[in-house]
Amino acid sequence: MARIAVIGAGMGAMATAARLAVAGHQVTVYERGTTYGGAVGRYEREGFAFDTGPGLLHLPAVYRDLFVKTGKRPLETCVDMVQVNPAVRHVLPHHGIDVTLPGASRGGVAAAMESAFGTGAGERWNAVLGRARDAWDATRRPLLEEPLRPGARRSLGDDPYPALRRSGLLRRRPPTLAEVADRELGGALAELLTGVVRGYGIDPATAPASAAVLPYMEQTFGSWYVRGGMRALATAVYERCLERKVAFVFGAEVREVLVADGRAAGVRLADGGEAAADTVVCGIDPRQLPAGSLPWPSDALPARGDDVPGRITLLLALRGARPATAVHRTVVHAPGTQVTVMRPDDPATRPDEEHEAVTVSAVPGPGTSEPTELLNLAEKAVQGLRERLLWHEVRTPADIEAATGAPGGAVPPPALAGAGGRLLRPANTTALPGLYLAGGWAHPGGGLAHAGMTGALVAGLIVEGAEFRGSQ
Repeated sequence: MARIAVIGAGMGAMATAARLAVAGHQVTVYERGTTYGGAVGRYEREGFAFDTGPGLLHLPAVYRDLFVKTGKRPLETCVDMVQVNPAVRHVLPHHGIDVTLPGASRGGVAAAMESAFGTGAGERWNAVLGRARDAWDATRRPLLEEPLRPGARRSLGDDPYPALRRSGLLRRRPPTLAEVADRELGGALAELLTGVVRGYGIDPATAPASAAVLPYMEQTFGSWYVRGGMRALATAVYERCLERKVAFVFGAEVREVLVADGRAAGVRLADGGEAAADTVVCGIDPRQLPAGSLPWPSDALPARGDDVPGRITLLLALRGARPATAVHRTVVHAPGTQVTVMRPDDPATRPDEEHEAVTVSAVPGPGTSEPTELLNLAEKAVQGLRERLLWHEVRTPADIEAATGAPGGAVPPPALAGAGGRLLRPANTTALPGLYLAGGWAHPGGGLAHAGMTGALVAGLIVEGAEFRGSQ
């Protein structure tokens, strides 16, 4: 039995802790805040309740596997998880288009596209997502299910999206996602593709075409909501950790990774206390540790990506019942920007049936940097929003940084192939033996599902050693 110290109690860190505890290790999680879940938070006021982090889960199989591998009770007995259908509503007011897409129906999506965007739109959309499927199939295992090994960064730096080639500049370099959208979809339909990717905090103008795997993933595997709010998923993972005898120490900020005999030997806390360990798992962005405390030069890490944005979020308490026709997720598009409006049909989010809780979020930018700008766009999705508004709370990137410690409130996107490896995250192993990286700032990147995948990868590397080839 090894002593393992885990820094942070985010989703990736807890997924790692649960798997290591099942393997027989003594695991202690040190969290700077007062609760678990990292960005998967909850805000409650006057009977209203809001998710302050991710509002939906894609690839639920990641957490199903976690619960199967760590206990007798499957995920479905621990949370009430439902697939969202319709999947999403897109509003493009500057084009006069309002289209709702069904879930788990490729043909239904194509039909809705044809009706909203004109003849051939569904065929063009399915063709793009078909090429995205090829990119997914080509990179799924090395990008998501295997440790990032030497040489993988080079091979994954090539864009796997089989974009249609034309003459000119695009013959000399792979196209960006924005160029693919314009060339293969065109007009308003292109904005749907770029908008989905922009929602992950990725700029379509610089993203590789392989970013099309993100809308492919959503459409293929669906969008899932946990009744009671996504915080309930974090609670279920936390309780699974407790069942496996994982110890949590809250209010314990780690200031340094201790090193002895050339390997990680524990952690030093902000109060000066030390905790010895045989292995250390860093489940936060390593740069949250003070300068000079890293066991390797800071320039030895792949770039964190200081352009990774945070999000601005409005939590809206509305009078009046949620209409029966309301869609759980609506994306309102504007030139170069968008907002996402969440309207869960969940009694746990509101004081009674005569009120509604709505969450509006966006990556700050032109047209979405101020709360009033977000409200203006959200009104396109929620009829009579301002007249119904009782009160609202604003959460800025600075608020997110204060709550989670993430510099600038940054929310890491999933790792992507292409762009010369620029959108890959650091490997789960480090130059210091005994120190591993987990969570959204490590391979395979951010998002609920991707962060959870680090649990299988890091636990496999620790338990099986360098011969571990990946999850099955």
